[in-house]
Amino acid sequence: MKNSAPAGGLKLNTRRTALIGFAFFGILLLWQVYDSWCPTFLTDIFARSFYDMTSAELKASDPEKILNVQWIVGIIMACDNLAALILLPIFGNLSDKTRTPIGKRMPYILVGTFVSAIAFPFIPLFFHMNNIVGMVAMMAIVLIFMMMYRNPAVALMPDITPKPLRAKANGIINIMGYFGGAFATVLGIFMVLSSYINAPMGERNLWTIELPFIIASVLMVISALVLFFTIKENKLAEELHDELALGEQLAAVETPIDDDKPMSKANRNMLLAILGAEFLWFMSDNALGTYIGNYVIYHLQSVSSATMILTILGGVASVVGFAIAGSIADKIGRKWTISTGLAITFVGLIIMCFVSPTHNVVGQRGEFAFPTLLYVVWVFKGFGMALVHNCSFPMVVELCSSKKIGKFTGYYYAASMSAQTVTPVLLGLVLNASSAWRALPVYASILTACSFCVFTLLVKNIKSGKVANVKGLEALGADD
Repeated sequence: MKNSAPAGGLKLNTRRTALIGFAFFGILLLWQVYDSWCPTFLTDIFARSFYDMTSAELKASDPEKILNVQWIVGIIMACDNLAALILLPIFGNLSDKTRTPIGKRMPYILVGTFVSAIAFPFIPLFFHMNNIVGMVAMMAIVLIFMMMYRNPAVALMPDITPKPLRAKANGIINIMGYFGGAFATVLGIFMVLSSYINAPMGERNLWTIELPFIIASVLMVISALVLFFTIKENKLAEELHDELALGEQLAAVETPIDDDKPMSKANRNMLLAILGAEFLWFMSDNALGTYIGNYVIYHLQSVSSATMILTILGGVASVVGFAIAGSIADKIGRKWTISTGLAITFVGLIIMCFVSPTHNVVGQRGEFAFPTLLYVVWVFKGFGMALVHNCSFPMVVELCSSKKIGKFTGYYYAASMSAQTVTPVLLGLVLNASSAWRALPVYASILTACSFCVFTLLVKNIKSGKVANVKGLEALGADD
């Protein structure tokens, strides 16, 4: 028996949305560990190969040579993203067409999770063994199967959430994801990467770098099992049929969606403008995410655990942004919410351009103190990009019917992954050419400004129809 939509409007089920968020918990947990540690692994392993010394020894003797290997670090990171660019739309399309007793997304989520979880701990093991081929092969396997997992996992939310409620639902999903990222960050505080990197070869302790990867794998499997046992795709699709239909009528689109006709010109232009701006802001954001660990260790010459505190502060600011972004979008529309987020991020990045290493030496190995101003930058960036990410994905899937959510999720991730394919290589070349780590915030600032211009000038502000307010404890999950 299909449930009818609630009288007077739509209501978001916050508990169910949070349970779906366990999928994103696993995604951000794994990627936070991957992005925080792998670029430094690559820097160190190529320093040993090219110059026959560790990256710490190279930093002490000839710091510019550290910059010289960043181009190949960028290529390796970009090759992973290039595979994702191809695979994400494929898995999105496949999951749209899949029909099984456990749903159309769940088979991909389960297989992707378990294979990635098995391969993930082998990355630091091969690094410790100085096996470049083995390490890069494990990174590739993890990425391929995480792409099998990621697109269907993200598509699961719009599958069972009416369109006007998706911004707030996406906020809850992202908060769950940031809990995963925060957990990975805490691991980095206790398992200090710089203490491993700065240690002589014979004194490096494998478990310092191995434990975060093992713990991330275990928690990712647990999160997938929670999702599997609590979210019954086929049953929910039937129960929510009428609510989803009402959501289609209230969609924030310029022309109605019709699967039997080609996409309208207005909706197609809107989609291309959103994806173009998304490409630019992901080029900026991924540049910072990929190189911040090396920036802290090799430019600021500070302890890597400070990067983890930096990430926690940015994560807290992001959670605040995700919690309120849906309400802001209700009042000013998703377009201006995203534009505001980009402007705030740009201000933070301009501040970062003036951050310098402090000359207040601390620690046994002579690391410099971490500049307090960078914490402020990460709060700005965390809050601003939360507004951006919270509303951008719902804007993309707003432009399709329920039959094509996986495909349009693929478009969204194709834009982000193509940016993450280009930006590590491009920035690596910029760093190599400029021989200056200050190029990182300048590069990110320019791209964020370009993204703001594209989005603000080309995307229209279309607000969805109003739905009834929900009072009390459920207020966070309601749409106005």
